[in-house]
Amino acid sequence: MIKVEGLTKRYARKVAVDNISFEVQKGQIVGFLGPNGAGKTTTMRVLTCFLPPTTGSAQVAGFDVQEQPMEVKRRIGYLPETPPVYPDMEVHEYLDFVGRIKGVPANELAKRVNEVCEKCAVTDVRKTMIGKLSKGYKQRVGLAQAIIHNPDVLILDEPTAGLDPHQIIETRDMIKGLACDHVVIIAKGKLVATDTVANLTSRLRGAETVSVEVLPRDGATLDSGIVQQKLE
Repeated sequence: MIKVEGLTKRYARKVAVDNISFEVQKGQIVGFLGPNGAGKTTTMRVLTCFLPPTTGSAQVAGFDVQEQPMEVKRRIGYLPETPPVYPDMEVHEYLDFVGRIKGVPANELAKRVNEVCEKCAVTDVRKTMIGKLSKGYKQRVGLAQAIIHNPDVLILDEPTAGLDPHQIIETRDMIKGLACDHVVIIAKGKLVATDTVANLTSRLRGAETVSVEVLPRDGATLDSGIVQQKLE
């Protein structure tokens, strides 16, 4: 469903993404990990056609992000770090509006709005102005708009960023069915690792070594030690 080959994105003298390649197969749920500034958001913006790559290519659902951006956009749901909601609209009005823009058939729109409201736990605020909602509820509405058209590919950028601990728990519960089974890790714009969660965990555990050196004093008594632990 997603194929990235040699993707590079430069801003003037800064290289945000440096020649990364990876694939996401149909049905996979992938965690895209890395520290702040690693290039995660830049990569997602390329995949969602908000930014063009400098070099390399990316395909989503079989369509090239540069040559067929409209086809890509029809097949993705995207929740950026800041939810793209309109504060002066009620929740159900906003979702109806987004559904029409994303091509949900008119005879199915009301049903889809009800479904995503229930799935994202915003039914109780569907007639509330979005500007009056808490940040946690706005995040839920943002997720609802991302899935209103039942997309082939769903991309979530930091879905719990800026939320308080209680809201983080609520948001994670809301998307708990999206259990990650594959991980792509980047750092400083470069691909560090890509594998299943189980394999990466196994590799890290297998690489863990502990060496102990006991230093004796003069005589027979051993009463001090140095412990070192490293990941090789």
